[in-house]
Amino acid sequence: MPSTLNTALIQTDLYWEDPVSNRKMFEEKIAGIPADVDLIVLPEMFTTGFTMKPENIQLSEGEGTVKWMKQIAQQQNKALVGSIVFQENGKFFNRLFFISPEGRTQVYDKKHTFTLAGEDEVYEAGHEKLIFQYKGFKICPMICYDLRFPVWARNTEDYDVLIYVANWPKKRINAWDTLLKARAIENMSYCIGVNRTGKDGLDFEYPGHSAVYDVLGETLAFSEDEKILYATLDKEHIESTRKKLRFLEDRDRFNLIG
Repeated sequence: MPSTLNTALIQTDLYWEDPVSNRKMFEEKIAGIPADVDLIVLPEMFTTGFTMKPENIQLSEGEGTVKWMKQIAQQQNKALVGSIVFQENGKFFNRLFFISPEGRTQVYDKKHTFTLAGEDEVYEAGHEKLIFQYKGFKICPMICYDLRFPVWARNTEDYDVLIYVANWPKKRINAWDTLLKARAIENMSYCIGVNRTGKDGLDFEYPGHSAVYDVLGETLAFSEDEKILYATLDKEHIESTRKKLRFLEDRDRFNLIG
């Protein structure tokens, strides 16, 4: 069983509501990622930007992007994770896909839709937390606004890695920095946050600040620039720290209702 997980975080500007151009851009960036990387993390709505006009996106683009993710994962022998605009049964979702190199697919629909932008009026909220296994690591992926709700991320499953993909604006970036580190410390897990850069079609600015924190909140990677960040996650670090500092064993016991 592997004891490390090599990750790559793609922090970049996005073409507004243009899946074709974004897929091409990401494909070019992914082609230059080293062979030993196991998992590539893409931003929230990585083919469109954070649009509240999903009707501007062709219905076929969701399935088209999933097909593209599977092709890239197989060709590069790396797993991909990121969220896109996805339409199903006449409803829109901010849906995250995890695709393994073998084509195994896991999905997570954003639980906390961003009411400040009216996301709750456009996209259906998810109700199920996702934990998946990859190369010996238990991984919990979430999306942007979910970061503000610690109970939803509470580590009752003893997961190893918490991932947030986001379009988090510059004006509230201090909250992003603070909460990512807090989620790592309180859950005694690695915490990965991938944000975008640039300006979107509504003129909102995004400053990057993608980061990786270890189970004690120490910074393994951080950048404000448009670039690919790399970090190696170590299973032994998780296990030895939790064994020495048994904080998770003292967590409060309660169940979520509704």
